[in-house]
Amino acid sequence: MRTLCASTLIGEFFVIGFGGLVAMKTADLSTGAVWTVCAIAMALCVLLCGMLSRPGAVRIGWALQLGLVLSGLIVPVMFFLGAVFAGLWWASVHFGRKVDEAKARFAGAGATPSADAA
Repeated sequence: MRTLCASTLIGEFFVIGFGGLVAMKTADLSTGAVWTVCAIAMALCVLLCGMLSRPGAVRIGWALQLGLVLSGLIVPVMFFLGAVFAGLWWASVHFGRKVDEAKARFAGAGATPSADAA
């Protein structure tokens, strides 16, 4: 699960950065405010990559997904991108857990998964 979720978070890191560039063009927002929010969200993405094995990390990831969707209030295309990344986050968590369970079954049975078994 960690690999899939971390890949999604790194993709989000870049999307948040590019979204910040677009949001800077909004006349109502100061550049400092935009980059403060973007820097916090981008740092959360990177920090969360290292915390994925800890309890509550997936919930924090869901909060990040919600924030990404809500950023569509500032940059409308982020509604779409936020929904895409929320779907990717769900898939990463869902299928990552299935892979982890399969690995645990193989380890418990004393067998090692091989390329032929996949």
